[in-house]
Amino acid sequence: MNTMTNSSPEAKTPDSRTSSNSKLFAALYQSVWRWHFYAGVIFAPFLVILAFSGSMYLFKPQIEGYLYKDMLTVREVGTAALPADEIIAKTMRAYPGTTISSITFPDDPQSTLALAANRNGTSTIMYADPYTGHITGILNSDETFSAFFKKMHSELVIGGTWANRLVELAACWAIILVLTGLYLWWPRNKSAIWGTILPRFNKPGSRQFWRDLHAVPAFWLSICILILIATGLPWSGVLGGQIDRLANATNTNYPPYALSFMAKPESVTVTKDIADNVPWAAENLPVPKSAAGGYMTLSVQDISAIADKQQVTLPYTISMPRGDTGVYTISTSHTRPGDNATLHVDPYSGAVLTDVRYADYGLMAKAITMGIALHEGRLFGLANQLLGLITCIGVILIAISSYFMWRKRKPQGKLGAPGKAKDKRVTIGVLLIMLVLGALMPLVGLSLIIVLLLDWLIISRLRPLKHWFSA
Repeated sequence: MNTMTNSSPEAKTPDSRTSSNSKLFAALYQSVWRWHFYAGVIFAPFLVILAFSGSMYLFKPQIEGYLYKDMLTVREVGTAALPADEIIAKTMRAYPGTTISSITFPDDPQSTLALAANRNGTSTIMYADPYTGHITGILNSDETFSAFFKKMHSELVIGGTWANRLVELAACWAIILVLTGLYLWWPRNKSAIWGTILPRFNKPGSRQFWRDLHAVPAFWLSICILILIATGLPWSGVLGGQIDRLANATNTNYPPYALSFMAKPESVTVTKDIADNVPWAAENLPVPKSAAGGYMTLSVQDISAIADKQQVTLPYTISMPRGDTGVYTISTSHTRPGDNATLHVDPYSGAVLTDVRYADYGLMAKAITMGIALHEGRLFGLANQLLGLITCIGVILIAISSYFMWRKRKPQGKLGAPGKAKDKRVTIGVLLIMLVLGALMPLVGLSLIIVLLLDWLIISRLRPLKHWFSA
């Protein structure tokens, strides 16, 4: 005789398990949502600035080509260019108090030469007609279109270390925003298309409308956003230094033979300190010393001939020696990364002391070099620029839609943050994951510690703040 009924413990087990899983999922969703919300509230304004400045910088060649057309192009292409040394001497005579630190040779016969100069203590760029030697224009290096938006992108225009670290912090938290956002977006119903793959526009102005404008573009652009962030991090102050050290420690940056000319490369001047237009992989390449002698140094034109002989692809920059034991540096961070080159040349003998090309880079350096070109929109021409622009516009749209989404649900007298998950196991588990991400991204880890201390010492102890933050 079967005595089992619907009220027996065995009959309830599947329902109980389903209920338990639902509660666990709800707690996990709530905890992830809370982190996503606070990260967005704090860092969305900075990400809008980064996206706007980045989208402008993407089109630097076209915009500066239009703004400075009279400076960047010659009126008439001559039969032969003047020797570089003659142009430099002519410039220094015409503009007393000017010191030339580098000269960039273009790859277009209609383009002017760019002279990096110091004029009475001011860093300037002077453009010279290569056929006449006449200066076609002078710009303050810190006030050009690209300099302004580069500073906005890396230092929020404010400038300084703190601003740079804040940009890095925002970029790192953007990675967490994307990852947590993808979790929140993940469709619970396998047949769901609207609101996940395609936005719903049937209720304009509603919270659903803004939610879809936030979540759907974020899904489609998530890979592009992550790639854009990752390819920008090698320039960052903290994580960028770690990336460079990792590349050097694993011999996946510049080749070991590039250090063969000195015993302790870590204690010497590096290339980025003495030269312009240096590829990322060679920025920290130690600079050798020349064998100083009591005879004349080679001319810039001689060094240009060496660059041509070594098949360095135009455009390239020749940076002048500094001091008696200084060297000439030939460098190009080329539009085509495969043409990157960094050479140090003895100014007395013309001996090539260092010659590092893209083909010599290690695996990490090659990947980062390609990534930087992609980040700057020069890896595959206009299509690269347009892809970057779409991603930047997407980031701005995602941020704006999140604001309206928040306003639609914000209660009176509260921030409107999702409440803490009631299951402490979930809260602790998500926090541990965040701490792991903080260990990988040091500034994120530091910010997490600060947030946890603020929550423990202040917010949780003051009732008005606890109510406002839903703590």
